[in-house]
Amino acid sequence: MTQPERGQDQKPWLGQYGDHIEEMVSTPSHDNLPAAMVEAAKKFAAQTAFTTVMPNGMYGSLTYKKVDEMSDAFAFYLREVLNLEAGDRVALQMPNCLSYPVTMLGILKAGCVVVNTNPLYTEEEMKHQFIDSGAKAVVIVDLFADKLEKVLADTDIEAVISVRVPEFFPPLVKEITYGVMKYWSRVIPSHQLKVTRLPAALGKGRKAKGDQDASKFWKGLTHDDLALLQYTGGTTGVAKGAMLSQGNLLWNLAQIRAMTSSHIVEGEEVVLTALPLYHIFACTVNFMTMYLAGARNILVPSPRPIQRLQRAIENYKITWLTGVNTLYNALLNEEWFVAFPPKHIKAAAGGGAAMHQAVVEAWEEMVDAPLVEGYGLTESSPAVCFQTLNGERKRNTIGIPVPMTDVKLVDEEGQLVEQGEPGELCVRGPQVMQGYHGRPEETAKTIIDGWLHTGDVAVMEEDGTFKIVDRKKDMILVSGFNVYPNEIEDVLSSHDKVMEAAVIGVPSDKTGEEVWAYVVKRDDSLTVEELISHCGESLTGYKKPRKFEFREELPKTPIGKILRRELRDEVLMVQ
Repeated sequence: MTQPERGQDQKPWLGQYGDHIEEMVSTPSHDNLPAAMVEAAKKFAAQTAFTTVMPNGMYGSLTYKKVDEMSDAFAFYLREVLNLEAGDRVALQMPNCLSYPVTMLGILKAGCVVVNTNPLYTEEEMKHQFIDSGAKAVVIVDLFADKLEKVLADTDIEAVISVRVPEFFPPLVKEITYGVMKYWSRVIPSHQLKVTRLPAALGKGRKAKGDQDASKFWKGLTHDDLALLQYTGGTTGVAKGAMLSQGNLLWNLAQIRAMTSSHIVEGEEVVLTALPLYHIFACTVNFMTMYLAGARNILVPSPRPIQRLQRAIENYKITWLTGVNTLYNALLNEEWFVAFPPKHIKAAAGGGAAMHQAVVEAWEEMVDAPLVEGYGLTESSPAVCFQTLNGERKRNTIGIPVPMTDVKLVDEEGQLVEQGEPGELCVRGPQVMQGYHGRPEETAKTIIDGWLHTGDVAVMEEDGTFKIVDRKKDMILVSGFNVYPNEIEDVLSSHDKVMEAAVIGVPSDKTGEEVWAYVVKRDDSLTVEELISHCGESLTGYKKPRKFEFREELPKTPIGKILRRELRDEVLMVQ
């Protein structure tokens, strides 16, 4: 049996929808994200929307009403103080904190486009993303302002808004927390940037707003308008901006809600957000999905080491959480978590990397709640497949397609494979991106005849459940973050003592996978220490190789292409 095209009735996964998942999701009732968010803010005005929890338990919170008011002020700051125009790009570069939802919603309300940026990026990575996106302004946490200072002149950024991790905490708590970070931990660097602090920006925005309504900026936005430029890597190693529209995200929010509604009660959920909000997984699932449901979001600025989650889990009745396999595995090995596992958790979701079966089983036995795995990618906003929360589900799979989503598996020639045979997973649905910003050739390679080619190889079982069996691309997943070998190989090859290099991903108990590099020397004096230092100048921590091995030569095809798979097979045979 081959898999069906749209319009045919042979979609076996529909049989698993049962009574709790709608096969057809209604067209989103809102024209844009700000309209949906404003409605939620009015509905849950008095409830706490976000709470940032520090490792020592100190915290600050904002209600839905306050987030709505602050984001309105920020929208006016962008449009009428900075004089940005509709569609202008504004970069966000910060860890999980109260400033993130305020500024992200403000950007959307201004009719501008959000450019999520990893705060751990090196100067070169920051510069590439800012230049490629055409960002006109950036909201950056003060922890990394010194890096911005080094690249700002090379970008089109005209305004810098600075935030602090304990922003909007109660005054005394804020001063204590900030004082510890600045004077005790010394993690806040000095810089000479001309910045506007976020509280001051909001004050200017409120003055510009007066009695005006921020809806004047966003009421004309439609499903076709761009909302996010979400950057992702590629086989070339060059980060590309996936253009996610208002409609892409609204549809995906409806699809996610359809799959999870049995375990979400409006106004009652408390979700733990340890994954970074700048990542599409947490941005869509934790932030936007839960905001529309009136949930309280517990934000953790940094979950490493895992003990930093202790106060958040012990002090709040968490009902939902998301994470990657390594996060759940780490919690299961924490004495405090094992001694008093939270029993009010309704469900947990795993993604970003394959969940290990032993971890899922241990989690569900300890917490007595399902840990369901899903599958998605930046280019699909991100959700494509999800395990069902009700009834029987197949573990060690990515579940079934979310409503209004077609999935097919194809061979190298683009032909459908037989049921049960592996093929490249292709997706079609309203959540699929508009394309890559400024890269029509890359878009044409990825979206073919309306189908998003993911580069992942999967099999479909008879009941329509899908399982990832391999990755067509050589992407490496380190703690849920995408790492692309070509990027690292380019960095290594730029060293004048390196002849050539190959990079692979190797299984790791701590991070899912870790990066190993194989290097052929150009100069015999080259040392591992030199390579470590060289990589440290250009690569974020999770991209840095954990092992270097020198070789006389690297395995290649007859035409000279390096065979990474042979290197990987060598390691797997030994392990």
